[in-house]
Formats: sequence, C-alpha cells, structure tokens
Amino acid sequence: MDQHPINFAAKFNLFSEFWSPKIIAQMNDCHFKIAKIQGEFVWHSHPETDETFIVIRGKMQIHFREGAINLGEGEMFIVPMGVEHKPVAKQECHILMIELAGTINTGDSGGQRTIEETVWI
Repeated sequence: MDQHPINFAAKFNLFSEFWSPKIIAQMNDCHFKIAKIQGEFVWHSHPETDETFIVIRGKMQIHFREGAINLGEGEMFIVPMGVEHKPVAKQECHILMIELAGTINTGDSGGQRTIEETVWI
C-alpha cells in the first residue's frame, strides 16, 4: 500500500489562481476538490447532484435567489441538487468541495469560468 495522508496546506501551496478547483482525492463516485476563491462566482445549479462546501480558511457566502448563508472556517454547507447558487468571498478563502466525479464547476450555466476537465494535484 503506497498511500499517504493528504495535507490541505501543502496542496493549497501548489497553485495560486482563484476559481480553479483541483481534485485531491476520490471516494467511490465522489471527487474531493480544493479551490481558492475571491470575488463572485457565477449563478449556477447542478441538476444531477448535491454540492458540499467546507471552508478550510477564511470566510465565504453562498447566495441563493431568496437569501444567503455565511460560512466561516471549519463550517460546511450542502447545496441541494438543482438549487441555483452563487459562491462569494470578499477576501481570499480556501474551500474543499465534495461532489460527483465529472461535475462541471459552473453547472448548467456554462461561460468563461467553466473548467471542462479538473486536474489532479
């Protein structure tokens, strides 16, 4: 067995760009992705899957058409499948997302921020 623990800080040190998720692990049909976020993302939904957000460092909001929730370090929220949302971070924030393998970051909205193939780090 050639397995090692995954160190979040070491993985976050491997990249600097915002809104560019990286896969760090897979469990069954789910990918564990990390991302650095700052500013506003796009409104989108994932019609086929829930999406889990866990804040590792910093603060973020998840906007919904009917309001928003605030997340701080060590907090998590699951956006139910099909619910339109927009992640926002006023300052740099490091997050872990758990979602079905193959889930596109911009969901059903597409656009410039779409990453067709998420890389492993």
